Amino acid sequence: MSLERRKRGHLLGLLGAPTLFLLVFFFGPLLIMLVYAFLTPGLYGGVDWVFSHLNFGRILGWANTRYETFDPVYIAIFLRSLRLAGLTVLSSLLICYPAAFWISRMRPGLRAFAIFLVTLPFFVSLIVRLFAWVLILRPTGFLNQALMGAGLTSAPVEFLYTDFAVILGMTYVFIPFMFLPLYGAIEKLDMAQIEASSDLGAIRWQTFRKVVLPATMPGIVGGSVITFIPALGNFIVPSVLGGAKVLMIGNLIEQQFLSARNWPFGSALAMLVMAAVLVLLLAQMRLARARA
Repeated sequence: MSLERRKRGHLLGLLGAPTLFLLVFFFGPLLIMLVYAFLTPGLYGGVDWVFSHLNFGRILGWANTRYETFDPVYIAIFLRSLRLAGLTVLSSLLICYPAAFWISRMRPGLRAFAIFLVTLPFFVSLIVRLFAWVLILRPTGFLNQALMGAGLTSAPVEFLYTDFAVILGMTYVFIPFMFLPLYGAIEKLDMAQIEASSDLGAIRWQTFRKVVLPATMPGIVGGSVITFIPALGNFIVPSVLGGAKVLMIGNLIEQQFLSARNWPFGSALAMLVMAAVLVLLLAQMRLARARA
């Protein structure tokens, strides 16, 4: 057996099990949901094996029958989800970009400890962390008590169950997702280029725009994508910090599967989210190819 064939067989052996696992437990459920999205909801839940395109029509505007009608509220919820996920990406980037610069310039021992602190929330249950934010943001919580104690407000401010609370909670949850790709890009930054830019007379803003930003753009794009995707479909943070006032697409999908028991419509909503994610990934690939 030739060396090339042995290498190919070794590679196939290494990738075979993970590939099979993904095909069965990732693409398999997606395929089931794609099929369900074109079926008719059962009278008491589940599905009837009758083709129907009206599940997408309820979202996109062509359903107008006795049982399935178009309602613009679904598009409004989807657009709200896009807006909140985008603002989560922006706030995470504004926090993590300077933090990644600061940590990358620390001495090695302190740098490792700082990175550990960034990832430390992963060691605590998400539900526990979110209910801690409920205690902070509620009308009798720490934040309102501090504001009233400082004389900045005379009555409690409504922080909880607002878009602000959801964005704050998702930013808190997804900061490590944004930080790690940014840190990886910033750590590789060539300081000689920055020094050369300063020696040639560039001011700090010009150095940042012409040297630092292009060099760290892969980290920005990568961190933004892996933050935006889970933020778009998140349903735990809006449920705890948004309540019934802030409904995102993830909450709507959860309700369709568990409460309304309309699996075909829930599958159609999930496919809409998957389509948005796919468009985002294709845009990232095209951007990366254009920069290559």
